[in-house]
Amino acid sequence: MVRTEDFDYSLPQELIAQKPRENREDSRLLVYERPSTLTHKLFPALIHSLTPKDVLVLNDTRVIAARARGVKLNGGGLVEILLVEEIARNDWWVMLRPGKRVRPGTIIRFWNRSGQPSEIEGVVEAKNDEGLCRISFCGTPDVTSDLDQIGEIPLPPYIHRNTAEHDTMDNLRYQTVFANKPGSVAAPTAGLHFTKSLLDQIEAMGVTICTVTLHIGLGTFAPVKADDIANHVMHEERFELSSQTASAINSTQQRGGRVFAVGTTTLRVLESVAAEQNGQIAAARGRTKIFIHPPFQFRVVDALVTNFHLPCSTLLMLVSAFASPGQTSGRAAVLSAYKAAITEKYRFFSYGDAMLIL
Repeated sequence: MVRTEDFDYSLPQELIAQKPRENREDSRLLVYERPSTLTHKLFPALIHSLTPKDVLVLNDTRVIAARARGVKLNGGGLVEILLVEEIARNDWWVMLRPGKRVRPGTIIRFWNRSGQPSEIEGVVEAKNDEGLCRISFCGTPDVTSDLDQIGEIPLPPYIHRNTAEHDTMDNLRYQTVFANKPGSVAAPTAGLHFTKSLLDQIEAMGVTICTVTLHIGLGTFAPVKADDIANHVMHEERFELSSQTASAINSTQQRGGRVFAVGTTTLRVLESVAAEQNGQIAAARGRTKIFIHPPFQFRVVDALVTNFHLPCSTLLMLVSAFASPGQTSGRAAVLSAYKAAITEKYRFFSYGDAMLIL
């Protein structure tokens, strides 16, 4: 049995990054060469680990302004929603707070970014067993087009902001420079360290750069509650892998190059597709709930760029699996690397520093 508590570690609060570094490329990079070599570098040094035969795969999802506030018209009371998943146009599953006393038929008038009532309303249609509410929106042809007027970028719960700070910084910095397809409620944070200049340098070397899309949901922050990780039920997330990306990856493998996945989300897409297609990579789209933990045998990804993850999280379990494919020893190796990062005062979590596993 692999226990959730085996992936716990102690982190000083001051190492949880509250703001991004002034420049994206200023992040530090802890390079872990399997099975045991650690090297401390700056993020642009990633370029020295790449060769012209390699492919760098990015997640091009874009974070939407998914958090909105308003007031209940029937009975009053302030509410906050977080858009979770679109069912159809103007029809969404949302997390609603406070939500215990909200009944179907409740009407919510949403505020704009200035705190004034907007024309947009939402009607609570139903509640599910997971505690989410289904809301139909009116007063707009498509609420997703108006999110910049009524919503804000949802930051992880360990990042604390006042409204002014949120407006001036996070709308820009909690997106990757290659963000393209709207749909996430959290950023693919390993990609936050890249600048257009660095990507241009990598491409100029002859490295192929391509993208997948995985829209990150609330489950990325969900704790593992089961004592035995085998009993954890993974959240589903929507993904898409294009024929162009599939061709680039297949060409890379045929010429003996390596597949560099930027972020755990990118890795999950690639390994999900490979698992469904008997180890092959081809164009695909759908939903994945793949749960990668030790031991796991990887079929596609050769190197991983990732941030430092929360204790006992599924992301830390994935990184532990990648540190020692097909074995269970990766957990100890990663926790040892994290201990070194803490000693060297690396910054942790979404706005924190990065790790490269080779």
